[in-house]
Amino acid sequence: MMQTLDEAELCFPQLLNSSCRKPTRPRSGVTLFYFLSLISVLTTALNLLVIISISHFRQLHTTTNLLLLCLAVSDFLVGLVVMPADIILADNCWFLGDLVCAVYYLLPFIIVSASAESMVLISVDRYVAICYPLHYPNKVTLKRVRVCVCLCWIYSLIISIVILYDHLKKPGRYNSCHGECVFDIAGDVDLVLNFIIPIFIIIILYMRVFMVAVSQARAMRSNIAAVTLQRSLTVTAKRSELKAARTLGIVVAVFLMCYCPYYCMALTGGKIMIGSSAEAFMGFLMYFNSCLNPVIYAFLYPWFRKAVRLIVTFQIMQPDSCEANIL
Repeated sequence: MMQTLDEAELCFPQLLNSSCRKPTRPRSGVTLFYFLSLISVLTTALNLLVIISISHFRQLHTTTNLLLLCLAVSDFLVGLVVMPADIILADNCWFLGDLVCAVYYLLPFIIVSASAESMVLISVDRYVAICYPLHYPNKVTLKRVRVCVCLCWIYSLIISIVILYDHLKKPGRYNSCHGECVFDIAGDVDLVLNFIIPIFIIIILYMRVFMVAVSQARAMRSNIAAVTLQRSLTVTAKRSELKAARTLGIVVAVFLMCYCPYYCMALTGGKIMIGSSAEAFMGFLMYFNSCLNPVIYAFLYPWFRKAVRLIVTFQIMQPDSCEANIL
């Protein structure tokens, strides 16, 4: 009877000596399971609304919104693929083999890396819009932004392969028993390419944007900028760009707060055990950022609220709804 009970606790009962034991979920884990499932559904649904809004309504087909669309796609995949996979793996044995295990870890790295690179592109967009407003329409075109978005995902794929190279080269090499799916990464490469370089670029660009915004605010207060009609129009345009910069600055700031704990631990030389509560919390915080972005849009973008109303009431099914006045 005892032997039968022990076999029931194994992932692969036929492999008595090499099988992992089935994970046991504490009572508190049940509540956490439902909470994480709710966050996953919210992340998927909210980012899907952003994707539909920007894709459907022609007024929203701008260069900045195309970058927001890129970010929303990566956030949507976090809710649809990454979160559910983490929830399932935490409470079950791994039965899909070593090769699928390797791919399973590759996808989150690509998606999360794409989010970081999207933030860099958004910062560059705001930098050009604020610091070089007259050149912005010529320098930042839809065609160039589409190319940058494609390069963003290609770059994310390449560096994710580099980070997980050992894991992909020989899948399952770090598993201690059958039914386990663990990995080891090139942590230094991940830290530099997915955190230090993007964060450095973002901070430098937004410091420049902040300095220009302050100087513009002073110029407006002293009425220096309103000398001619052309300058007046430039100031009006800059006000809208500054407002967009503030909104996207909040998105970037939230991104930094969610990603910094995990990478700062690595930066200070601390080690995070895979499967520990600290690793689970920091991973969840990174993923939760994908849920927060559309919430920020809802509070700060009137066009997003209007687009959501048209979507949930199925008014987008009407003919020529893509031409609706959203702005």
